[in-house]
Amino acid sequence: MNIEFIDLRRQYESIKEDINRAVAEVIRGGHFIMGENVTRLEEEFAQYVGARYAVAVASGTDALQLSLMAVGVGPGDEVITTPFTFVATAEVIALLGAKPVFVDIDPRTYCINPAQIEGAITRRTKAIIPVHLYGQPADMESILKIAQKYDLKVIEDAAQAHGAKCYFPESGEWKAVGRIGHLAAFSFFPSKNLGAYGDGGMITTDEEELAEKLRMIRVHGSEAKYRHKILGLNSRLDELQAAVLRVKLPHLEQWNQKRRKNAAQYNNLLDSLEVITPFCAPGREHVYHQYSIRVKQRDYLRKQLHQQGIPTAVHYPIPLHRQEAFAYLGYKEGDLPVSEQTARQILSLPMSPELEAEGIEYIARKIAEALETAGSKRAGA
Repeated sequence: MNIEFIDLRRQYESIKEDINRAVAEVIRGGHFIMGENVTRLEEEFAQYVGARYAVAVASGTDALQLSLMAVGVGPGDEVITTPFTFVATAEVIALLGAKPVFVDIDPRTYCINPAQIEGAITRRTKAIIPVHLYGQPADMESILKIAQKYDLKVIEDAAQAHGAKCYFPESGEWKAVGRIGHLAAFSFFPSKNLGAYGDGGMITTDEEELAEKLRMIRVHGSEAKYRHKILGLNSRLDELQAAVLRVKLPHLEQWNQKRRKNAAQYNNLLDSLEVITPFCAPGREHVYHQYSIRVKQRDYLRKQLHQQGIPTAVHYPIPLHRQEAFAYLGYKEGDLPVSEQTARQILSLPMSPELEAEGIEYIARKIAEALETAGSKRAGA
């Protein structure tokens, strides 16, 4: 059986006519940077998230960096975040001259553990970046209470969580990620739940002052052409990517629902095996950007699945506090044990809206066979 980790070709085939038409219209129009499609995408994405403003940028990494710049993070500041994430989350903190401060993750959701945040706050702390990992929102209710207590900015790393939601009992309201913190950074990398055909990103916020500052930062700090009010960057989303994303956005809810259906089937088939399936916390709506299990025999299982034509991935094999690039921070092995153990056991299985039930059954069967063989080998030893 042919299994794809994520099948972007099949996704394209399902919307090919609309994609081709949108791209052709951009090319015919001859306007490729910051045109009508970018403006319309910002409006449509803000409406989808429920935020007042959305500012399109060149990548998810830029979305994080510009968000930090907008709230004034710079040399001498500290930003609290998780070590169990893609490097960009902490990289942008360091590139601005600030210090990433890592706290451990919740052992079930793999998101930042709010119970450890308060102990990491110092007089230099400026912001918190929770990551909505694998498509599950972090515990934003707890994080917001801590941030309010210490007057800290909250920047959601929503790169993997387009369409995910949190329930807030006090207001009785479900809120989409992207309208919870002061700012939220989204990635449109092709493999995301909402992916472009290249790099792209978006920042959402309810604060007009932040939105205006972001718009300046993304065009070299320019308020008007050749008038530079602040120092900024070149981080503009191009028209072709915006056109593609506008075609895809109306399909996102349906695609997320299919991901949840696939995750439920995985859970059912893997429930009796020696693996830990994804835990969805109460009051969270997961969108399963990744379907990641934990298994003690991770490397053996991955090799066996590869031999059966089943691609897998490890998100993420080395926590950031143990990466060479962050050695200067002085973290040691064992400092953040939950992240370290999770990194040794985590394994992402194929997941996309295009993945069929027969494919999931095949993957689950091969996992069961591999684990049975591994158990037999241990018994024989």
